[in-house]
Amino acid sequence: MLDLYPRYFMAIFIFIFSLLLFVFTIGYHLESSIKINNLNITKISNEQRYQHYLYFSRSERLLYREKAREMFQFGYDNYMKYAFPQDELDPINCRGRGPDIERPENYNINDVLGEFSLTLIDSLDTLAVMGNVSEFQQAVKLVIDHVRFDRNSTIQVFEATIRVLGALLSAHLLIIDPLQPFGNLTIEDYDNELLDLAHDLASRLLPAFENTPQGLPYPRVNLMTGLVDGSRNDTSTAGAGSLSLEFSILSRLVGDPVYEQVARRAVNSLWDKRNNVTGLLGSVIDVNSGEWLGQLSGLGAGIDSFFEYLLKNYILFGDEADLRMFDDAYRSVTQYMRRGRVNCMDEEGIHPIFVNVNMHTGQLATTWIDALQASFSAVQVLRGDIDEAICLHALYYSIWRKFGVLPERFNWQIKMPDVLFYPLRPEFIESTYFLYQATKNPFYLHVGRDILDNLNTYTKVECGFATVHDVRDKTLEDRMESFFLSETCKYLFLLFDEDNYLNQHGANHYIFTTEAHIIPLMAKLRRKIWDLNEMTSYVENTNDKQTYTHEHELINVNRDLIKVEKNIISIKKKRANQTSCQSRPISHRHQLPLSANLLYQVDEMVGVITSQP
Repeated sequence: MLDLYPRYFMAIFIFIFSLLLFVFTIGYHLESSIKINNLNITKISNEQRYQHYLYFSRSERLLYREKAREMFQFGYDNYMKYAFPQDELDPINCRGRGPDIERPENYNINDVLGEFSLTLIDSLDTLAVMGNVSEFQQAVKLVIDHVRFDRNSTIQVFEATIRVLGALLSAHLLIIDPLQPFGNLTIEDYDNELLDLAHDLASRLLPAFENTPQGLPYPRVNLMTGLVDGSRNDTSTAGAGSLSLEFSILSRLVGDPVYEQVARRAVNSLWDKRNNVTGLLGSVIDVNSGEWLGQLSGLGAGIDSFFEYLLKNYILFGDEADLRMFDDAYRSVTQYMRRGRVNCMDEEGIHPIFVNVNMHTGQLATTWIDALQASFSAVQVLRGDIDEAICLHALYYSIWRKFGVLPERFNWQIKMPDVLFYPLRPEFIESTYFLYQATKNPFYLHVGRDILDNLNTYTKVECGFATVHDVRDKTLEDRMESFFLSETCKYLFLLFDEDNYLNQHGANHYIFTTEAHIIPLMAKLRRKIWDLNEMTSYVENTNDKQTYTHEHELINVNRDLIKVEKNIISIKKKRANQTSCQSRPISHRHQLPLSANLLYQVDEMVGVITSQP
């Protein structure tokens, strides 16, 4: 009997041990199963989180086209009612704004406003693109009757060029266009008055280029006296190097090479001063000494449109030297500024970002990126680098969604803005438009809807749309800059206006300036009737095989200018991003431009959503 107890306890022990082992085994596999299921749930959740981007109805697109039209019209009508003939509208107090005469050092205002009805001029081709023929014609007559440039105003050469000179040239070309694709914009008894105004303005800007030892223009000039502002000799790379498109157009329209010559000389001077190791340019340079005062190199403020105009000069004028310069610059930018995984569409590694670096070393210089860099996606689209454009745009979309608008500077390290205001800038909208045209993916229509809704929610006031003073609390400043009507509203309207001539036929026949003024790719603008022997840019283009029978004939950019090929960018001695416009098949329109997991990754990176434990 006593011998049974050990056996009994042994049996109980074995039973309990087996039970515990069974429970532990089941629990382990159950836990693994839950983990797997959690992963599946996360993946499904990501797909569900972004699946609404896959469809955008025609009725909603038409609705938002009209909302974009109404947005422009509300701002424009109030400018005309409360501000014209002054330069800008103060939309909160419903009054006009001109230069700050009492404070000449107030460059934020005086660089732009020169007592020449800036907002009216800057809005001309937006009226045309929207098909508002009667208002366009009325606006042109107002410009002809009221605008004069013999003003005692010291303005910035760059801003006057892109906002005013570019607008006048664009409107003039739209009026004389024999095709009249936006409606009959012709004006009875028009005698090239807008071209004459453009010529007059450019002539008043020329003293900024005179007697400069480096071939770089002084940043500011008085329109009446021709005196340059000697108190500041520093100019930005964009300010000195983004005048060539408008100045060259003017030269070829009026038959005077001097404007193209001085603008091209400035571009070449800057190009010669790039670092001979990195190939990078700085952001601020001394006009007299040629010394780099700002050695930060990036894609944002101070340098952005320099790269843009290298490529657009090639598209408009057909000079291979411009394309070579752009591609050389893009290789340097990619090698030294781009951080993150090599192939941006891979799900392993950090999402790509273009950072600010030291031009001499390529080392990281700041932990912020700015709002103007958002336009570089549009430049990448023009060059056919679609995948990279998609990835850069996705980063800015996440920043937009985090704050509802785009802060001027975003610190990607602390995931918060360094500079808090949003002055209704168009650069992110511009890239959204270009990516939609390149991919036809409804994702970008959703982005445009978010932009338009947020502008109406946060910035619409009694008489227009106001600058956001602080993106965190959406407090406002009483200013509506002219580019809101010229660029922001125009790109939003075109995004949703599928039937617009620019979207149906014009993509191969027009180019946007950096202020979004549309310029037709006319045969006349490709003809060089002079040879400026100091620059190879002015040699006749022997590669242009097409014969043009009429000076207003349009050039097909796909056939004659940009032959989009695989663009192989060297990143740390690796071949990566072999993409082109042709790499986005029609089937991709029914997919997200980035996978749901990658979109989720960018949202985490920016801080739109917090990481799961």
